[in-house]
Amino acid sequence: MTGTWTTLLHTLKLYSVYLDGFLFCRVRYSQLHRWNEQLRRVFGNSLPPFPPKHYLAMTTSMADERRDQLEQYLQNVTVDPNMLRSDVFVDFLKLVQLDTFSITTKKVSLDIFLPDGRSIKVEALTSDTAERVLEVVSHKVGLCRELLGFFGLFLIQFCKEGKLSVMKKLVDFELPYVSLRSSEVENCGIGLRKWYLDPSLDSRLMDCRVAIDLIYMQAIQDIEKEWAKPTEEQKQKLEALRKEDNQTKFLELSQEVRHYGYVQLDPCTCDYPEPGCGAVISVGNNEISCCVTLPDNQTQDVIFQMNRVKCWQVTFLGSLLDMDGPQQTLNQNLELRFQYGEDSHWQWFVIYTQQAFLLSSCLKKMISDKMVKLAAENPEMQIEVPEQGKSRKYHVQQSQQKACSSFLPRKSKIKIVEVDCGFGTIKEDL
Repeated sequence: MTGTWTTLLHTLKLYSVYLDGFLFCRVRYSQLHRWNEQLRRVFGNSLPPFPPKHYLAMTTSMADERRDQLEQYLQNVTVDPNMLRSDVFVDFLKLVQLDTFSITTKKVSLDIFLPDGRSIKVEALTSDTAERVLEVVSHKVGLCRELLGFFGLFLIQFCKEGKLSVMKKLVDFELPYVSLRSSEVENCGIGLRKWYLDPSLDSRLMDCRVAIDLIYMQAIQDIEKEWAKPTEEQKQKLEALRKEDNQTKFLELSQEVRHYGYVQLDPCTCDYPEPGCGAVISVGNNEISCCVTLPDNQTQDVIFQMNRVKCWQVTFLGSLLDMDGPQQTLNQNLELRFQYGEDSHWQWFVIYTQQAFLLSSCLKKMISDKMVKLAAENPEMQIEVPEQGKSRKYHVQQSQQKACSSFLPRKSKIKIVEVDCGFGTIKEDL
Protein backbone atom coordinates (compact mmCIF):
# COMPACT_ATOMS: atom_id res chain seq x y z
CA MET A 1 0.00 0.00 0.00
CA THR A 2 1.20 3.49 -0.73
CA GLY A 3 -0.15 6.76 0.52
CA THR A 4 0.86 10.40 0.55
CA TRP A 5 1.36 12.62 3.56
CA THR A 6 1.80 16.25 2.60
CA THR A 7 2.86 19.32 4.56
CA LEU A 8 2.57 22.86 3.32
CA LEU A 9 6.21 22.65 2.24
CA HIS A 10 6.83 19.23 0.76
CA THR A 11 5.95 15.56 0.80
CA LEU A 12 7.69 13.46 3.43
CA LYS A 13 8.11 9.71 3.71
CA LEU A 14 6.31 7.95 6.51
CA TYR A 15 7.13 4.57 7.93
CA SER A 16 4.23 2.40 9.11
CA VAL A 17 5.20 0.43 12.19
CA TYR A 18 3.21 -2.68 13.09
CA LEU A 19 3.05 -4.15 16.59
CA ASP A 20 1.91 -7.77 16.92
CA GLY A 21 0.26 -7.54 13.51
CA PHE A 22 -1.65 -4.29 14.13
CA LEU A 23 -0.71 -0.84 12.88
CA PHE A 24 0.98 0.89 15.81
CA CYS A 25 2.02 4.22 14.34
CA ARG A 26 3.31 6.08 11.31
CA VAL A 27 6.50 8.08 11.80
CA ARG A 28 9.07 10.01 9.80
CA TYR A 29 12.75 9.18 9.87
CA SER A 30 13.46 12.58 11.44
CA GLN A 31 11.17 11.76 14.39
CA LEU A 32 12.92 8.46 15.00
CA HIS A 33 16.30 10.18 14.66
CA ARG A 34 15.41 12.75 17.35
CA TRP A 35 14.07 9.99 19.58
CA ASN A 36 17.32 8.06 19.20
CA GLU A 37 19.29 11.16 20.19
CA GLN A 38 17.15 11.57 23.33
CA LEU A 39 17.57 7.90 24.23
CA ARG A 40 21.33 8.14 23.66
CA ARG A 41 21.61 11.03 26.12
CA VAL A 42 20.07 8.78 28.77
CA PHE A 43 21.42 5.32 27.90
CA GLY A 44 24.63 6.15 26.05
CA ASN A 45 26.35 3.46 24.02
CA SER A 46 23.98 0.70 25.16
CA LEU A 47 21.67 1.69 22.28
CA PRO A 48 21.74 -0.29 19.03
CA PRO A 49 23.12 1.50 15.94
CA PHE A 50 20.74 3.92 14.24
CA PRO A 51 20.73 4.30 10.42
CA PRO A 52 22.63 7.46 9.43
CA LYS A 53 21.25 10.49 7.65
CA HIS A 54 21.65 10.83 3.90
CA TYR A 55 22.09 14.38 2.68
CA LEU A 56 21.60 13.51 -1.00
CA ALA A 57 18.61 11.84 -2.63
CA MET A 58 18.43 8.13 -1.76
CA THR A 59 18.29 5.40 -4.36
CA THR A 60 15.72 2.61 -4.03
CA SER A 61 18.32 0.25 -2.61
CA MET A 62 19.41 2.87 -0.06
CA ALA A 63 15.78 3.39 0.99
CA ASP A 64 15.31 -0.37 1.36
CA GLU A 65 18.45 -0.60 3.45
CA ARG A 66 17.31 2.23 5.72
CA ARG A 67 13.93 0.57 6.25
CA ASP A 68 15.61 -2.70 7.19
CA GLN A 69 17.97 -0.89 9.55
CA LEU A 70 15.05 0.91 11.22
CA GLU A 71 13.27 -2.43 11.72
CA GLN A 72 16.43 -3.84 13.29
CA TYR A 73 16.76 -0.77 15.51
CA LEU A 74 13.17 -0.97 16.80
CA GLN A 75 13.56 -4.68 17.49
CA ASN A 76 16.78 -4.22 19.44
CA VAL A 77 15.82 -1.08 21.32
CA THR A 78 12.94 -2.96 22.97
CA VAL A 79 15.22 -5.64 24.42
CA ASP A 80 16.42 -3.60 27.43
CA PRO A 81 13.68 -3.61 30.13
CA ASN A 82 15.11 -0.44 31.71
CA MET A 83 14.70 1.36 28.40
CA LEU A 84 11.12 0.10 28.06
CA ARG A 85 10.25 1.70 31.41
CA SER A 86 11.97 5.03 30.75
CA ASP A 87 9.96 8.21 30.26
CA VAL A 88 11.80 9.13 27.07
CA PHE A 89 10.87 5.76 25.55
CA VAL A 90 7.24 5.67 26.64
CA ASP A 91 6.45 9.36 26.07
CA PHE A 92 7.58 9.24 22.43
CA LEU A 93 5.55 6.12 21.66
CA LYS A 94 2.49 7.61 23.33
CA LEU A 95 2.83 10.74 21.21
CA VAL A 96 3.22 8.95 17.86
CA GLN A 97 0.29 6.62 18.60
CA LEU A 98 -1.97 9.58 19.32
CA ASP A 99 -0.71 11.57 16.32
CA THR A 100 -1.06 8.67 13.89
CA PHE A 101 -4.76 8.26 14.58
CA SER A 102 -5.47 11.98 15.19
CA ILE A 103 -6.53 11.43 18.80
CA THR A 104 -6.07 14.17 21.37
CA THR A 105 -5.40 13.61 25.05
CA LYS A 106 -8.67 13.77 26.95
CA LYS A 107 -10.60 11.99 29.67
CA VAL A 108 -12.61 8.97 28.54
CA SER A 109 -14.62 6.19 30.10
CA LEU A 110 -13.30 2.75 29.15
CA ASP A 111 -15.37 -0.43 29.32
CA ILE A 112 -13.20 -3.26 30.63
CA PHE A 113 -14.70 -6.72 30.32
CA LEU A 114 -14.19 -9.15 33.19
CA PRO A 115 -13.74 -12.89 32.52
CA ASP A 116 -17.43 -13.58 33.20
CA GLY A 117 -18.52 -11.17 30.44
CA ARG A 118 -19.58 -8.32 32.72
CA SER A 119 -17.98 -4.96 32.11
CA ILE A 120 -16.83 -2.24 34.47
CA LYS A 121 -16.21 1.38 33.58
CA VAL A 122 -12.92 3.03 34.46
CA GLU A 123 -11.99 6.65 34.00
CA ALA A 124 -8.77 7.11 32.05
CA LEU A 125 -7.00 9.35 29.59
CA THR A 126 -6.69 8.52 25.92
CA SER A 127 -2.93 8.76 26.52
CA ASP A 128 -2.88 6.23 29.39
CA THR A 129 -0.76 3.16 28.69
CA ALA A 130 -1.97 -0.42 29.16
CA GLU A 131 0.21 -0.62 32.26
CA ARG A 132 -1.52 2.43 33.75
CA VAL A 133 -5.04 1.27 32.78
CA LEU A 134 -4.35 -2.15 34.33
CA GLU A 135 -3.38 -0.39 37.58
CA VAL A 136 -6.62 1.59 37.50
CA VAL A 137 -8.67 -1.56 36.85
CA SER A 138 -6.93 -3.47 39.64
CA HIS A 139 -7.60 -0.62 42.08
CA LYS A 140 -11.28 -0.53 41.10
CA VAL A 141 -11.82 -4.27 41.55
CA GLY A 142 -9.55 -4.50 44.61
CA LEU A 143 -6.86 -6.75 43.13
CA CYS A 144 -3.67 -6.88 45.19
CA ARG A 145 -1.05 -4.73 43.46
CA GLU A 146 1.67 -7.36 43.85
CA LEU A 147 -0.41 -9.74 41.72
CA LEU A 148 -0.71 -7.39 38.73
CA GLY A 149 1.91 -9.37 36.83
CA PHE A 150 -0.42 -12.40 36.73
CA PHE A 151 -3.05 -10.47 34.74
CA GLY A 152 -3.15 -8.51 31.52
CA LEU A 153 -5.37 -6.51 29.21
CA PHE A 154 -6.35 -8.11 25.92
CA LEU A 155 -8.04 -7.04 22.71
CA ILE A 156 -11.01 -9.41 22.48
CA GLN A 157 -13.55 -9.92 19.71
CA PHE A 158 -17.03 -10.98 20.79
CA CYS A 159 -18.46 -13.36 18.20
CA LYS A 160 -21.81 -14.97 17.51
CA GLU A 161 -23.36 -17.54 19.85
CA GLY A 162 -21.47 -16.15 22.83
CA LYS A 163 -18.05 -17.12 21.51
CA LEU A 164 -15.02 -14.90 21.90
CA SER A 165 -11.68 -14.59 20.17
CA VAL A 166 -8.58 -13.22 21.87
CA MET A 167 -6.91 -11.01 19.26
CA LYS A 168 -3.80 -9.85 21.10
CA LYS A 169 -2.22 -9.05 24.45
CA LEU A 170 -1.76 -5.30 24.92
CA VAL A 171 1.86 -4.46 25.72
CA ASP A 172 2.69 -2.10 28.56
CA PHE A 173 3.47 0.98 26.43
CA GLU A 174 0.44 0.53 24.15
CA LEU A 175 -2.51 2.91 24.55
CA PRO A 176 -5.67 0.79 25.02
CA TYR A 177 -8.06 3.51 23.88
CA VAL A 178 -6.06 4.10 20.68
CA SER A 179 -5.58 0.38 19.98
CA LEU A 180 -9.31 -0.24 20.37
CA ARG A 181 -10.27 2.69 18.14
CA SER A 182 -7.77 1.77 15.42
CA SER A 183 -8.13 -2.02 15.39
CA GLU A 184 -10.76 -2.24 12.59
CA VAL A 185 -12.07 -5.39 14.30
CA GLU A 186 -15.86 -5.58 14.68
CA ASN A 187 -17.42 -6.15 18.12
CA CYS A 188 -14.09 -5.68 19.80
CA GLY A 189 -13.42 -4.74 23.41
CA ILE A 190 -10.72 -4.69 26.08
CA GLY A 191 -10.79 -7.61 28.47
CA LEU A 192 -9.04 -8.46 31.73
CA ARG A 193 -7.71 -12.01 31.82
CA LYS A 194 -5.07 -13.91 33.71
CA TRP A 195 -1.77 -13.97 31.89
CA TYR A 196 0.05 -17.16 32.70
CA LEU A 197 -0.17 -20.54 31.02
CA ASP A 198 1.07 -22.79 33.81
CA PRO A 199 -2.12 -23.78 35.68
CA SER A 200 -0.14 -24.58 38.84
CA LEU A 201 0.57 -20.85 39.23
CA ASP A 202 -3.04 -20.49 40.45
CA SER A 203 -1.59 -21.34 43.87
CA ARG A 204 0.26 -17.99 43.97
CA LEU A 205 -3.07 -16.13 43.93
CA MET A 206 -4.94 -18.00 46.64
CA ASP A 207 -4.31 -15.41 49.36
CA CYS A 208 -6.19 -12.69 47.46
CA ARG A 209 -9.98 -12.91 47.41
CA VAL A 210 -10.35 -10.77 44.28
CA ALA A 211 -7.72 -12.78 42.38
CA ILE A 212 -9.59 -15.98 43.25
CA ASP A 213 -12.82 -14.41 41.99
CA LEU A 214 -11.19 -13.46 38.68
CA ILE A 215 -9.60 -16.82 37.91
CA TYR A 216 -12.81 -18.56 39.06
CA MET A 217 -14.81 -16.45 36.56
CA GLN A 218 -12.35 -17.31 33.82
CA ALA A 219 -12.42 -21.02 34.68
CA ILE A 220 -16.22 -21.05 34.37
CA GLN A 221 -16.10 -19.10 31.11
CA ASP A 222 -13.43 -21.40 29.62
CA ILE A 223 -15.52 -24.47 30.46
CA GLU A 224 -18.71 -22.94 29.07
CA LYS A 225 -16.93 -21.97 25.84
CA GLU A 226 -15.33 -25.43 25.68
CA TRP A 227 -11.76 -24.14 25.88
CA ALA A 228 -11.35 -26.37 28.93
CA LYS A 229 -12.75 -29.88 28.41
CA PRO A 230 -13.89 -31.71 31.56
CA THR A 231 -15.14 -35.28 31.48
CA GLU A 232 -18.80 -35.91 32.33
CA GLU A 233 -17.80 -36.93 35.84
CA GLN A 234 -15.72 -33.78 36.28
CA LYS A 235 -18.61 -31.67 34.95
CA GLN A 236 -20.94 -33.03 37.59
CA LYS A 237 -18.46 -32.43 40.40
CA LEU A 238 -17.66 -28.93 39.17
CA GLU A 239 -21.36 -28.07 38.89
CA ALA A 240 -21.93 -29.24 42.47
CA LEU A 241 -19.01 -27.12 43.71
CA ARG A 242 -20.31 -24.14 41.73
CA LYS A 243 -23.75 -24.46 43.36
CA GLU A 244 -22.01 -24.53 46.75
CA ASP A 245 -19.98 -21.47 45.65
CA ASN A 246 -16.87 -23.34 46.75
CA GLN A 247 -14.43 -21.47 44.53
CA THR A 248 -11.24 -22.90 46.02
CA LYS A 249 -12.31 -26.53 45.58
CA PHE A 250 -13.66 -25.70 42.10
CA LEU A 251 -10.26 -24.34 41.07
CA GLU A 252 -8.44 -27.30 42.62
CA LEU A 253 -10.56 -29.74 40.61
CA SER A 254 -10.15 -27.59 37.50
CA GLN A 255 -6.42 -28.32 37.62
CA GLU A 256 -7.30 -31.88 36.56
CA VAL A 257 -9.44 -30.75 33.61
CA ARG A 258 -7.98 -31.15 30.13
CA HIS A 259 -6.83 -27.80 28.71
CA TYR A 260 -7.62 -25.88 31.88
CA GLY A 261 -5.79 -22.55 31.78
CA TYR A 262 -4.99 -22.86 28.08
CA VAL A 263 -5.59 -20.25 25.37
CA GLN A 264 -7.60 -21.61 22.46
CA LEU A 265 -7.21 -20.10 19.01
CA ASP A 266 -9.89 -19.77 16.37
CA PRO A 267 -10.14 -22.69 13.91
CA CYS A 268 -7.22 -22.60 11.50
CA THR A 269 -5.21 -24.89 9.21
CA CYS A 270 -1.86 -26.66 9.50
CA ASP A 271 0.50 -28.75 7.40
CA TYR A 272 0.48 -31.86 9.62
CA PRO A 273 -0.04 -34.72 9.10
CA GLU A 274 -0.62 -33.35 5.60
CA PRO A 275 -1.08 -29.87 4.12
CA GLY A 276 -4.46 -28.17 4.43
CA CYS A 277 -5.72 -30.00 7.52
CA GLY A 278 -8.12 -28.06 9.72
CA ALA A 279 -6.98 -27.57 13.30
CA VAL A 280 -8.06 -26.22 16.66
CA ILE A 281 -4.98 -25.10 18.62
CA SER A 282 -4.87 -24.90 22.42
CA VAL A 283 -1.73 -23.59 24.12
CA GLY A 284 -0.77 -24.01 27.76
CA ASN A 285 0.96 -26.13 30.40
CA ASN A 286 4.14 -26.32 28.29
CA GLU A 287 2.48 -27.80 25.23
CA ILE A 288 0.86 -26.97 21.90
CA SER A 289 -2.22 -29.15 21.60
CA CYS A 290 -3.69 -29.59 18.11
CA CYS A 291 -7.00 -31.24 17.32
CA VAL A 292 -6.47 -31.91 13.62
CA THR A 293 -9.27 -32.71 11.16
CA LEU A 294 -8.01 -35.13 8.50
CA PRO A 295 -9.21 -35.18 4.87
CA ASP A 296 -11.59 -38.06 5.71
CA ASN A 297 -13.12 -35.87 8.49
CA GLN A 298 -11.59 -38.04 11.22
CA THR A 299 -9.90 -36.10 14.03
CA GLN A 300 -6.47 -36.68 15.49
CA ASP A 301 -4.97 -35.13 18.64
CA VAL A 302 -1.34 -34.09 18.24
CA ILE A 303 0.70 -32.76 21.17
CA PHE A 304 3.93 -30.80 20.81
CA GLN A 305 5.92 -30.38 24.04
CA MET A 306 7.56 -26.99 24.50
CA ASN A 307 10.82 -28.50 25.74
CA ARG A 308 11.25 -29.96 22.26
CA VAL A 309 10.55 -26.71 20.41
CA LYS A 310 13.86 -25.26 19.28
CA CYS A 311 12.67 -22.01 17.71
CA TRP A 312 9.77 -20.44 15.85
CA GLN A 313 8.98 -17.59 13.50
CA VAL A 314 5.92 -15.68 12.34
CA THR A 315 5.64 -15.16 8.61
CA PHE A 316 3.48 -12.77 6.58
CA LEU A 317 2.63 -14.22 3.18
CA GLY A 318 2.02 -11.51 0.62
CA SER A 319 2.94 -7.94 -0.13
CA LEU A 320 1.83 -4.83 1.67
CA LEU A 321 3.05 -2.78 -1.23
CA ASP A 322 0.43 -4.19 -3.59
CA MET A 323 -2.53 -3.30 -1.38
CA ASP A 324 -4.74 -0.25 -1.78
CA GLY A 325 -6.60 1.54 0.99
CA PRO A 326 -5.91 1.57 4.73
CA GLN A 327 -3.96 -1.41 6.03
CA GLN A 328 -4.40 -1.48 9.80
CA THR A 329 -3.43 -5.11 10.40
CA LEU A 330 -1.19 -7.81 8.95
CA ASN A 331 -3.49 -10.60 10.06
CA GLN A 332 -4.89 -11.68 6.70
CA ASN A 333 -2.07 -14.03 5.64
CA LEU A 334 -0.05 -15.17 8.63
CA GLU A 335 1.63 -18.38 9.60
CA LEU A 336 3.66 -19.54 12.57
CA ARG A 337 6.22 -22.22 11.90
CA PHE A 338 8.22 -23.96 14.62
CA GLN A 339 11.11 -26.39 14.63
CA TYR A 340 10.39 -29.48 16.68
CA GLY A 341 12.73 -32.25 17.70
CA GLU A 342 11.81 -35.87 18.29
CA ASP A 343 14.12 -38.91 18.29
CA SER A 344 17.09 -36.71 17.32
CA HIS A 345 15.20 -35.52 14.23
CA TRP A 346 14.28 -31.85 13.71
CA GLN A 347 11.27 -30.94 11.59
CA TRP A 348 9.41 -27.72 10.78
CA PHE A 349 5.65 -27.59 11.41
CA VAL A 350 3.43 -24.78 10.11
CA ILE A 351 0.20 -23.34 11.54
CA TYR A 352 -1.75 -20.89 9.35
CA THR A 353 -3.69 -18.57 11.65
CA GLN A 354 -4.68 -14.93 11.93
CA GLN A 355 -3.65 -15.21 15.59
CA ALA A 356 -0.04 -16.08 14.81
CA PHE A 357 1.29 -13.20 16.92
CA LEU A 358 -0.89 -14.19 19.86
CA LEU A 359 0.33 -17.78 19.50
CA SER A 360 3.91 -16.52 19.51
CA SER A 361 3.21 -14.49 22.68
CA CYS A 362 1.81 -17.62 24.32
CA LEU A 363 4.92 -19.64 23.44
CA LYS A 364 7.14 -16.96 24.96
CA LYS A 365 4.89 -16.81 28.01
CA MET A 366 5.21 -20.54 28.62
CA ILE A 367 8.99 -20.16 28.64
CA SER A 368 8.71 -17.17 30.97
CA ASP A 369 6.39 -19.10 33.33
CA LYS A 370 8.91 -21.93 33.42
CA MET A 371 11.71 -19.54 34.37
CA VAL A 372 9.62 -17.98 37.14
CA LYS A 373 8.80 -21.42 38.50
CA LEU A 374 12.45 -22.49 38.40
CA ALA A 375 13.44 -19.32 40.23
CA ALA A 376 10.90 -19.98 42.99
CA GLU A 377 12.15 -23.56 43.37
CA ASN A 378 15.82 -22.49 43.35
CA PRO A 379 16.00 -19.14 45.17
CA GLU A 380 19.82 -19.30 45.38
CA MET A 381 20.07 -19.22 41.58
CA GLN A 382 19.45 -16.32 39.21
CA ILE A 383 17.49 -16.07 36.01
CA GLU A 384 16.74 -12.98 33.98
CA VAL A 385 13.04 -13.11 33.16
CA PRO A 386 11.98 -10.11 31.05
CA GLU A 387 8.21 -9.83 31.09
CA GLN A 388 6.21 -6.87 29.85
CA GLY A 389 9.12 -4.52 30.21
CA LYS A 390 9.92 -5.49 33.78
CA SER A 391 13.20 -6.98 34.85
CA ARG A 392 13.10 -9.89 37.23
CA LYS A 393 16.53 -11.21 38.08
CA TYR A 394 17.31 -14.74 39.08
CA HIS A 395 20.47 -16.74 38.18
CA VAL A 396 20.13 -19.98 36.14
CA GLN A 397 20.98 -20.80 32.53
CA GLN A 398 18.21 -19.46 30.31
CA SER A 399 16.38 -21.86 28.06
CA GLN A 400 17.95 -22.26 24.64
CA GLN A 401 14.54 -21.93 23.05
CA LYS A 402 14.12 -18.70 21.19
CA ALA A 403 11.92 -17.01 18.65
CA CYS A 404 14.23 -16.73 15.69
CA SER A 405 13.41 -14.82 12.59
CA SER A 406 14.53 -12.19 10.15
CA PHE A 407 12.83 -9.05 8.90
CA LEU A 408 10.42 -8.32 6.09
CA PRO A 409 11.93 -8.08 2.65
CA ARG A 410 10.49 -5.17 0.73
CA LYS A 411 9.02 -6.93 -2.32
CA SER A 412 6.37 -9.58 -2.80
CA LYS A 413 8.27 -12.48 -1.32
CA ILE A 414 7.50 -14.44 1.79
CA LYS A 415 7.86 -11.92 4.54
CA ILE A 416 9.20 -12.96 7.90
CA VAL A 417 8.50 -10.73 10.86
CA GLU A 418 10.27 -10.62 14.19
CA VAL A 419 8.46 -12.29 17.06
CA ASP A 420 10.97 -12.04 19.88
CA CYS A 421 9.77 -8.59 20.85
CA GLY A 422 6.83 -6.38 20.08
CA PHE A 423 7.60 -4.51 16.87
CA GLY A 424 7.15 -6.59 13.77
CA THR A 425 7.15 -4.65 10.57
CA ILE A 426 7.99 -1.31 9.10
CA LYS A 427 6.40 -0.39 5.80
CA GLU A 428 7.25 2.74 3.91
CA ASP A 429 4.43 5.04 2.80
CA LEU A 430 5.45 7.21 -0.08
